[in-house]
Amino acid sequence: MHMLQLADGNTTIRFTEIQYDGRPVIAIDVFRFTDTGRLELNVSQVNLCNKSPNLDLAKVGFVICREAAWGHVHQQLTEGEVTCALDSNLVKLVSDFGSLNEKSSFDADFQVDNVNRYTLAFANCLNGGKVSMNVRSAMYNLDGKQNRRNYLSPGETNLPRVYFIWSLGYFTLALIWIYVLYKGRRTVSRIHFLMLVLLILNALNLVCQAEYKSHIKRTGSAHGWDVPFYIFNFLKGISLTVLIVSIGTGWSQLKPYLQGKVNKILMIVIPLQVAANIARVILVETPSFDSPRFAWKMGFAVVDIACYFPVFFPIADSMAAQTDGNAAVNLMKLTRLRQFYLVVVIVYTYFIRALILPLVTADSDENGHPWTGVLAEELATVALYAFTGYTFKPEAHTQYSEIDDEEKDAGAEQLKLEDHDRQNGE
Repeated sequence: MHMLQLADGNTTIRFTEIQYDGRPVIAIDVFRFTDTGRLELNVSQVNLCNKSPNLDLAKVGFVICREAAWGHVHQQLTEGEVTCALDSNLVKLVSDFGSLNEKSSFDADFQVDNVNRYTLAFANCLNGGKVSMNVRSAMYNLDGKQNRRNYLSPGETNLPRVYFIWSLGYFTLALIWIYVLYKGRRTVSRIHFLMLVLLILNALNLVCQAEYKSHIKRTGSAHGWDVPFYIFNFLKGISLTVLIVSIGTGWSQLKPYLQGKVNKILMIVIPLQVAANIARVILVETPSFDSPRFAWKMGFAVVDIACYFPVFFPIADSMAAQTDGNAAVNLMKLTRLRQFYLVVVIVYTYFIRALILPLVTADSDENGHPWTGVLAEELATVALYAFTGYTFKPEAHTQYSEIDDEEKDAGAEQLKLEDHDRQNGE
């Protein structure tokens, strides 16, 4: 038994290869139709393992069902209310195998006149009969007086424009940040350039995502734009992780004290972030009805959050080690860095990314307004970037590095005393 999906989870022209599959129901795709919805099926290389001439081919075919009622169809089959999905009153027949007429392929066109989100499925009611075939399915709505094909569901139609506008916003933020760096060029450090790189990667990622969705809207396929989208999305995730981890471990403020531990933490965190991005790609590529999708979604969230957890340990260890007089300066910096890091991790990563955004995205998808989920995510991201940039903008003195002269003198004096005691001991 094998079924291979050869298109990503957001593409509405899908190629599905089914090999020796005997399941009574196989979900193929999900799409939100308007009252001008169309479904095209091209089925080829059909092979029924049962070659009996008395087969009732009307018991094998394709159906569509409202996504909200799809679970009830499974319940009807489980409870024995119906023995075949084709007999359920909750589905509409698209085409059955009766149209084969001793051929190995057939085409079918189906018009949807009710606005809703539908599941396309294959039903096999032949007892013990396994089926092999290749299925090309195309689902779209007709827009305007010219009846142009729109392969995006309603609510997703504006996503290319939304992504492009947000990309312009990030390019604008990058220009503003360049101006800030120029004004404070005497105190600019490498972490400030990392912030600039992150803004540019966000902008490029959104440009690719806009083109990605635009091609799907017009042609039903990404035409290769999914590759740069995944690449820039991966680089963006890595850069954000490295930035937060570097700030959290004091790379920009306490480099001589934590540099070795930063390297060790990044060796742990970056592979975790790679795994999180792989899970994200699989999540996007997996159709929304697949049962492993939820597991991948939870795995992505857990690994993504776990990337930031190891940073707490070196901060806590360093604070515990700063018990003598010369550590007052470092202890103050570590305390403030920990406060910043707790705000970023708890408020942004845990609360917004792990709790709020999934709820908003799920609700927007259910109500046919996915752009609201995109808006919420980008607003949260811009808020994080603005907060981080304002807090760590290049200045001679900031609240995370400002230390009065008395603390510096006390630390230097204590260091001299310790060096003197150590020499006497030797």
